[in-house]
Amino acid sequence: MNAKLVERTQTGVRLEKSLLKVLKGLAEYCEITLGDLLEGIVLHAFEGKAPFSAETRAAIEELKKVYHCPLTAADSHKLREAAQ
Repeated sequence: MNAKLVERTQTGVRLEKSLLKVLKGLAEYCEITLGDLLEGIVLHAFEGKAPFSAETRAAIEELKKVYHCPLTAADSHKLREAAQ
């Protein structure tokens, strides 16, 4: 494996609560860090490629049930912050 050296930076990204739980669970399922998972998703998206196998998508659906995450791609760009 030809690893590429990169410079990473800390970020303060805000995400929907149940979606973040699913992402953390998925990172654990894949045995990678949350940052590595997000980088992989973004790099695949930038090339118009699907980031997950059918097996991983099935795991995602189970995690969405566990963490009560009803969100879909159709909800993208339509989420609004709940009143505190």
